[in-house]
Amino acid sequence: MSFSPQSRVWVYQSNRAFSNEEVKEIQQKLNDFTVQWKAHGHQLAAKAEVLYNFFIVFFVDEASAGVTGCSIDSSVRIIKDLEQTYNIDLFNRFNIAYKIDGKVIVTNKEDFETLVNIKAVGPKTTVFNNLVQTLQEFETKWEIPFEQSWHSKVFAHLL
Repeated sequence: MSFSPQSRVWVYQSNRAFSNEEVKEIQQKLNDFTVQWKAHGHQLAAKAEVLYNFFIVFFVDEASAGVTGCSIDSSVRIIKDLEQTYNIDLFNRFNIAYKIDGKVIVTNKEDFETLVNIKAVGPKTTVFNNLVQTLQEFETKWEIPFEQSWHSKVFAHLL
C-alpha cells in the first residue's frame, strides 16, 4: 500500500522503551485495528507502525475515505488500551525524545533542559518532532537536528 505525501500522521511517544516482545504484540494489535478501521462505514487506507521501540505512528491516506471524529476517537481508544495493558504513558507531551549515537532516549522536559544547559544535547543532536501531521512532514521533519526544531525555540535561552 503506497501512501500519498499528504496522508495524515499521528505520532504517539512512549515514556519508556518497549521490549522486543511488546513490540511484536503491539504491532499485531495495531495491524488488527487498522485492517478494520473505518470512517462512517468506509474502510480507511491506514497502517500503524512501532518505531524505535518508543513510537506508535498511524498513517491514513484520505484519498479513498477521510478520517472523522469517530474514527479518530477509535484510534485514541486503542492507544489508551495499550497504555493500560503495558503500563506506559503515550500522551505526555512533556517527555522529549532525542537520539545519541543511534540510540533513542526519552526524558522529561526538566532533564532535557539540563542536558541542553550542560551541552550534552547540542545544535546537531537529533530530536523527534512529534507534531508532524502529514507523511511528507513525517519523512522530512520528524527526525531533525535540534537547531532546526521547535525544541531550539523553547530552549533558546540555554544555547
